Amino acid sequence: MTTRPRTPGPNTPAPGKLPLTELAELKARRQPLVMVTAYDAPGGRLADAAGADLILVGDSAAMVVLGHDSTVPATMDEMIVLTRAVTRGARRPLVVADMPFGSFQVSDEEAIRNAVRFLKEAGADAVKVEGAGPTLSRVQALVGAGVPVMAHIGLTPQSATMLGGFKAQGRTAAKARKLVDDALALEAAGAFALVLEAVPAPVAKRITELLEIPTIGIGAGVDCDGQVLVMHDMLGLSDWTPSFVKNYAAVGVTVAQAARRFAEEVRERKFPDPEHSYR
Repeated sequence: MTTRPRTPGPNTPAPGKLPLTELAELKARRQPLVMVTAYDAPGGRLADAAGADLILVGDSAAMVVLGHDSTVPATMDEMIVLTRAVTRGARRPLVVADMPFGSFQVSDEEAIRNAVRFLKEAGADAVKVEGAGPTLSRVQALVGAGVPVMAHIGLTPQSATMLGGFKAQGRTAAKARKLVDDALALEAAGAFALVLEAVPAPVAKRITELLEIPTIGIGAGVDCDGQVLVMHDMLGLSDWTPSFVKNYAAVGVTVAQAARRFAEEVRERKFPDPEHSYR
């Protein structure tokens, strides 16, 4: 009797891809997780080659690559295109698509519909949603529908105006306690990981100790289970970066220098030269 090959389901990892269930095991072994935020196929390929465990296709693309002043203008269609590009470049890392503002706030049904688009149309492995409180029902609904969810608390850029701007969160005892409660609630709702952004290091450490799921920090200290940086910030391609971001290269300077050399050679008729022309 012959058996038919098993058809992969929507949450079945591709060959060689890091299983989502392994993230909690890596936390238990105290092996730090590496997540990179990327927005295109070259970014996905380079993050993969660097050994990243996860790639976030962030709605920060609205600011970093689309020129907006906040993340709010990012649309579902734009995020689908960017996520699809990243998944073409990445093989091993889990690709997490950021659900943009307005894509999950209205209702559980709309949140599921948009999240399913990320999995079916863009090839994402999971989605990320910001906030707790009302977002808890969204997380439960998405997980119930078979969509893996990464949660995000602390500084949540989509609601930065309500938080008083791009400022650190949880800096008083009461606000720190609220972050701890939110983290525990999101884990109970089914989130597989939690991003902590702009949270005091002692608060992030306590949350990390209390949770069984891994925490991914950005501006949240060294005791989180993993860290994430935007590739453009890492490479020095951004005009402005927060104080907690480290530039690992000055690629922006190199690009500007190369562009100036090109402009000079064109104006001096040095390019194209015989070597770069067809005979």
